[in-house]
Amino acid sequence: MIKRTLFFGNPAYLSTKNEQLVVAYPDKEETKTVPIEDIGMLVLENQQITITNGLLEKLVYNKAAIINCNQQHMPIGLLMPLSGHTEQSERFKSQINASLPLKKNLWQQTVSAKILNQAGLLQERGTPVRKMQHWARDVTSGDTLNHEARAAVYYWQNLFDIESFTRHQNGAPPNNLLNYGYAILRGITARALVSSGMLPTLGIFHRNKYNAYCLADDIMEPYRPFVDLIVCHVLDNEDDCEELTIDIKKHLLSIAAIDVTIDGKKSPLMVAMSRTTNSLYECFEGTSRKILYPVYV
Repeated sequence: MIKRTLFFGNPAYLSTKNEQLVVAYPDKEETKTVPIEDIGMLVLENQQITITNGLLEKLVYNKAAIINCNQQHMPIGLLMPLSGHTEQSERFKSQINASLPLKKNLWQQTVSAKILNQAGLLQERGTPVRKMQHWARDVTSGDTLNHEARAAVYYWQNLFDIESFTRHQNGAPPNNLLNYGYAILRGITARALVSSGMLPTLGIFHRNKYNAYCLADDIMEPYRPFVDLIVCHVLDNEDDCEELTIDIKKHLLSIAAIDVTIDGKKSPLMVAMSRTTNSLYECFEGTSRKILYPVYV
């Protein structure tokens, strides 16, 4: 069953009773309830939200990702369980002991999958992708020739009908939409990694000492084009994207539930992400050499 993503943009008091999340609003007498077992992600945007420790405990036990936002309404924090799997210590060891050649091979697979998915989106929008397909096939171990960056230049030049668009975190719109969507995707990825018994901090390629989610940033790469797809749809239907409206955020938050094709079958992205992280552990364990990633079709 696909877990629900709940977004709170207004002042609210969040508590728990009878294994339910109870939502009370300051200007309303009625309350709303949601089964905690149905929740996969909670996004807390408003600065006047109060949440009880009892609710946090139950959400963490349920492996829900809790994202909080700053005053500019952008995701800045992620609360995850310390223990996400019954074999966690054993899985940590397998991850930590992964050889450098294995990690380089895993990054090669990741970059190739990312470029192919970028090519799939570009092709759907009418852009020639022969170069992208060539770069995806020619990714070397560890991507030593940096085909990821080469493909990114071509991709961002052609994805949006915006003259001189540059992908930059602090750049002009729709960079704000991309930032928001990627932050949600990062939370989905970190949640799946913890549930699969791995440390989201120890990456296969990303290794910034100030980054607590290096592995999440690695594994989410082939999933980014699905966020880009949603952003394209928003741009096609919205005249102004300077501000992240509630409607735009609803579109971006739908990333968890959109259908993707993985291993020949369609499934919601959040479910596919769990398959990806489980296949990653099998690679660390030595029972497999292939990560399962979705294919843009």
